Amino acid sequence: MNALLLEGAALALLALASAGASAPDGPARTGTTFYVSKLGAHTDGRSWATAFHTIQAALDAIPDDAGGHRIIIRPDTYFEAMLSPAQKGAQGSYNEIIGDIDGRLGSGTSGWAVIDSGDPDQKGFKSYDWWGPIRATSQGWSPAHTDATFSAIGWDRWIFRNLYVTGGDGGIMFDLTDQVKPFSVLVENCVSIGRAFGGGVASCLSRADEPITYRHCWLWALDFWGDTAGMYVRVENPTMPDRPDVVIEDCSLVGPQCSLKSSNFGFHTYSRVRVKDSRLVTLNFSQPPGTPTDGIIQSVQEGKLLHVELEDSVLMGYKVFGVIVNKDTVKDIGYTVRGNVQAYVQFQQEVPEGMYRLAQWPIDVFQTLTPPEISRPSPFVDRKLIQKDLCELSPLKWKGRPVHMECVRPATGGGSADYYLLLRDVASGQELARFAQGYGLASAIVHDGTFYAFASHWENNEWHDVTVFWSRDLRTWKSTRAIQGENEGIFNTSVCKGRDGFVMTYESNDPAYPAFTVKLAQSDDLIHWTKLPDATFGTNRYTACPCIRYAGGYYYVLYLEHRTPRWFFETYITRSKDLVHWELSSANPVLSPQGLDEGINASDPDLVEIDGQVQLVFAVGDQLTWMNVKQVTFPGSLREFLESWYQQPGVPDVGSISYSQPRAE
Repeated sequence: MNALLLEGAALALLALASAGASAPDGPARTGTTFYVSKLGAHTDGRSWATAFHTIQAALDAIPDDAGGHRIIIRPDTYFEAMLSPAQKGAQGSYNEIIGDIDGRLGSGTSGWAVIDSGDPDQKGFKSYDWWGPIRATSQGWSPAHTDATFSAIGWDRWIFRNLYVTGGDGGIMFDLTDQVKPFSVLVENCVSIGRAFGGGVASCLSRADEPITYRHCWLWALDFWGDTAGMYVRVENPTMPDRPDVVIEDCSLVGPQCSLKSSNFGFHTYSRVRVKDSRLVTLNFSQPPGTPTDGIIQSVQEGKLLHVELEDSVLMGYKVFGVIVNKDTVKDIGYTVRGNVQAYVQFQQEVPEGMYRLAQWPIDVFQTLTPPEISRPSPFVDRKLIQKDLCELSPLKWKGRPVHMECVRPATGGGSADYYLLLRDVASGQELARFAQGYGLASAIVHDGTFYAFASHWENNEWHDVTVFWSRDLRTWKSTRAIQGENEGIFNTSVCKGRDGFVMTYESNDPAYPAFTVKLAQSDDLIHWTKLPDATFGTNRYTACPCIRYAGGYYYVLYLEHRTPRWFFETYITRSKDLVHWELSSANPVLSPQGLDEGINASDPDLVEIDGQVQLVFAVGDQLTWMNVKQVTFPGSLREFLESWYQQPGVPDVGSISYSQPRAE
């Protein structure tokens, strides 16, 4: 594969992606670095190999309050909420939590590190009773909430970088509740989305030389009711300070009710905010007879409680300023204008002095409101649909021509007659053979002019054993049982020629393990098979639909990962020299569903090398009601394809995790 590169707007993130966890005003102490990756062993978190599986585990491991500690997160989706660190940072030595968006820090992949604080039971976004990414609660807010008050003060002197935070009531929003103390934080290169707030701070004090800073962020609020804003600020100053409490630089602040809000009902404290090089877009473009917003920038209680310094920024919405409670005090909102400050508002509304009134829709501004896509360049070309209403398909060559073996079966249920294997010529579409009635979930291999198919038996609504079928002419078939199940169902299989004979992987639901597990067997003749009880992959994870190949001294297995807790399925790759110790690629996944026509699934991989290129087929769908088969092409040999997942330029060896998988007790 090529080096991990990002394009377009994402390049702006890279300049800061690998910056150290230094405070804005001084050099950093070198503390401890912890790693978070679902590919890690979840032990001490000190390397990618031993990485924690959860962000909270890394936060709990912060050893002291001397600062300079880092948490580096592999791009993935982490379903976590109410996060809180064990220790604060320190003056001149902030702690840092960073997503390795471009692989420069050794994760082996690229993309957003997503913190999704949605409902833990996978019912959708959760935005009730203080639920969100950053833990902060106030006792008695609702009958459903009985926890003691909790402050976000623990995040003092932390840096957030390259994170995509969403799914809860607030995004990267810090409420100090009953700990009204000086607070500093730097949020940089982040996407922060919440029902109520895209980002912000509340119930805090600020530091003159360490302002609360959001830089190069996308801050979105999704609600128009109650307390909501792209960015919310409430600093508890008794009088208006002469310097900003909060600095917002090169950010997009978007919300249906307002973009920037300060104060709250019953609060009479003062806040000063600096907004530079930013886009403030309030999506309520109502007319006066409707329900227009009170303003793109709002002070809830009184106008005098907010002062905003605007520089080189664009504001879009119904009108610029507003106050919710004492509406006639809107004139008291303090503001200064420097550089080019533009406003696009409803035609009957005034534009405050010093701002330039835009007459035309600012297309360029609107196009910056969503974050750039950050993804790894694909090694594949020609991604296309090749078969509808089918799940398992094996590509191979028979007598020099490409053929497909289709596993024909209904989506659910059915009798023996509904299950069979069909061999089809790819070029002509001609059916070459139909055999193995009552069998499915099959794979195939051609050796010494003989076609071998390995299939599981469908009986009594369950899959049993593995049978091998073989023929030299596709008309006369022989068969025998190759693998007998032991208190287990047996599902997908795959066979390859290896170092010493042939190796089979077969998928088992052995009750000794928590989910589907890949077991292995060995043969000298493709007919008589010996199980390898010590050679088992996936005893501690969901591993299904295996496809095994041998190249360069390694056995490689493509297999299916269920990305729990989501109902989401990807194809991963692992390898082994001895079929006992397995090494996951740090560049996983090999295949992930893309677009609506692929649903939530990229499963059942199988592949063949034809004319110096690899054709890889896989199933897409929803794992419930529909499945189709797609194909991608890798422009290189089978060995090049397999080894590419372990030889990416710039990715250190520690990015691949090697461990022996223990058997469950």
